[in-house]
Amino acid sequence: MNRDRSGQNYVSATKDAVACEFGGGLALLNLKSNIYYSLNSVGAHIWELIQEPKPISEIHSAVLARYNVDPERCKADVDGLLKSLADCGLARLHHEELV
Repeated sequence: MNRDRSGQNYVSATKDAVACEFGGGLALLNLKSNIYYSLNSVGAHIWELIQEPKPISEIHSAVLARYNVDPERCKADVDGLLKSLADCGLARLHHEELV
């Protein structure tokens, strides 16, 4: 998920999921597939952040600000989670052109 000079990559949760707190994290139900997913507390924080479209770089910054984690590890883990959420139909990755 690279950013180039013409715009930024954004992420947003789809409306095809419902979430509830579960064991310190979240349980997500994909309403289209009826499959449940679970997120730990970090994943739950990211889920909260993507309820409105956000630049992926902003998600990286928010996680770095809240948790003591190496920046490279943070980027890899956040990008991996966002890709997994998108692959499961729970999030949408998109590119916004700068105006």
